Amino acid sequence: YDQVLWLDGVERRYIEEVGAMNVMFKIGDRIVTPGLTGSILPGITRSTCITLLREMGYEVEERQLDVAELIEAAESGALEEAWGCGTEAVISPIGVLRFGGEDHAVRGGGIGPVSQALYDAITGIQYGRIADTHGWVTRLAPAQAFPCGA
Repeated sequence: YDQVLWLDGVERRYIEEVGAMNVMFKIGDRIVTPGLTGSILPGITRSTCITLLREMGYEVEERQLDVAELIEAAESGALEEAWGCGTEAVISPIGVLRFGGEDHAVRGGGIGPVSQALYDAITGIQYGRIADTHGWVTRLAPAQAFPCGA
């Protein structure tokens, strides 16, 4: 396993983050991500994903997500995609969840259509292939980008 899915430190049952990233799950027709309770990083990539997902027509729920609910969704097939999101990785798909000594495959280990669309949208905006309609991109003059002349 490449990362750890962190649970809350008090009850040890509510999902918080994956590795050093925020985490999102497509369960049925909605996206679920842990709410900002004070222990979860209010990441800019998380916020960007939520904005883009809502623009794509997805219902995004920011709430506590019990690991038992997640495993039940994985076992029933309702868990369609899972991914971490963060500055460095942008979007990093989760292919397998291991809990209670059992593996639960997610999309056969590959990236799904929603997480791929998010990755394409974010990197498209970053590289100027897609128009930034949110004012997220700031262009820097060469002197601002490399103030030491490097």
